[in-house]
Amino acid sequence: MSRSLPNTANHPSHWLLQDAKARFSELVRRVHSEGPQHVTVHGRDEVVVITAKDFRRLQGNRTGRDLIAVMQASPYPDVELDVSRSPMPVRDVEL
Repeated sequence: MSRSLPNTANHPSHWLLQDAKARFSELVRRVHSEGPQHVTVHGRDEVVVITAKDFRRLQGNRTGRDLIAVMQASPYPDVELDVSRSPMPVRDVEL
């Protein structure tokens, strides 16, 4: 049984895993000059290499502001949330 691998000649932003490993510096240069680069394993896209700047932008700012804004904009402002916490186990410490 033969596997059909993607034709990377028709997709210059697609790399076979072994080519990406062997030419990693070129892969990184192309990410900066041409944009995201796809790496395929066994004929399937497995990962996309992007710049650190793009990764940070996609990851977003994790401050919780968006969650607070969504909760404040709720159409049900009178709903009470019962937030209970389980007691944390405490162990004795000899000083």
